[in-house]
Amino acid sequence: MLRIQISLRRVAWALGCLLASGTAQSQELAPRAYWPAPVGTNIASLTYQYTTGDVVMDPSLPVAGVDSRIHAVQAAYQRTFGFLGRTSSLQIALPYSWATTEGFYLGEPASRVVDGPVDARVRFAINLLGAPAMDVQGFRALAADPVTQVGFSVLVQAPTGQYAPNRLINIGTNRWSVKPAFGVIYPFTPSWMLEFELGGWFFGDNDEFLGQTREQEPILSTEAHLVKNFRSGLWASLDANFYSGGRTQVGPDR
Repeated sequence: MLRIQISLRRVAWALGCLLASGTAQSQELAPRAYWPAPVGTNIASLTYQYTTGDVVMDPSLPVAGVDSRIHAVQAAYQRTFGFLGRTSSLQIALPYSWATTEGFYLGEPASRVVDGPVDARVRFAINLLGAPAMDVQGFRALAADPVTQVGFSVLVQAPTGQYAPNRLINIGTNRWSVKPAFGVIYPFTPSWMLEFELGGWFFGDNDEFLGQTREQEPILSTEAHLVKNFRSGLWASLDANFYSGGRTQVGPDR
C-alpha cells in the first residue's frame, strides 16, 4: 500500500516498510498515530490499498477457500488544535471500495462483486503527557529533542457503508463500532522511536444479517511500531500487532 499525505501547509511523503490489510478492523496498523503536530495544522490524505488472496471484508464470516481482489480508496481530513492545553486532533475518513470475492459457504461455491462506500470514521485524539498545545517553533524543538509521550484516542465507525441484508459479504457492517485506545511513544534517539497502542473494539448488533441478528464480542487490539525518521522528512516503520476476542453469534431477530 502506498500512502500519500498532502498537507495544506507542506507536502510530505510517508512510506511504511511493513503494512497490513485494513479490511479487518482489529488488524489495522497505524504508525505515528500519536505523533503531535503544531496547532492549526490541516492534513488532507488520499490512500489507496490493494489486497488479494485469502481475505474477506469480515474475517469472522463462515466462508472457506476464499480468493479476493479488494481495492480500497480513502479520503481523510485531519485538523490539529489545542484542547485543555494539550495537543489534540480530529480526523474524518470516508473510504470507498470495489472488490470481487469467491469461495465456499457451507460447502457450496459462492461469489460476490461489490462496489460502494465503506463505513465512515471519526477519530479524536488528545495528548496526555509530553506534548502540550504548541506552535511551529515548539514542534521543531520537540522533534529535535523528543520526550516520552502518552495519548488517548477514540475512533467511532458509523454504519454508512453499502449493505444488502440478504447478502453474506458486504462492504458496510450495518452497525456502530467504537475503539478507545491509549498510545505511548518512547524515543530512543531523535531519529528512532518505539510506539505502542493498547485498545479495544466494541460493536453494536447487526439486526439485518440474513434475516437474523448478528452479535460480536469485543476485540482486544494491540500494535507496536519501530519508527525511523530521516532528515529528508521521510520515515519508515516496522510494525506488528496482536488481537484477541471477537467471537460472533447469530440468532433470531429481536
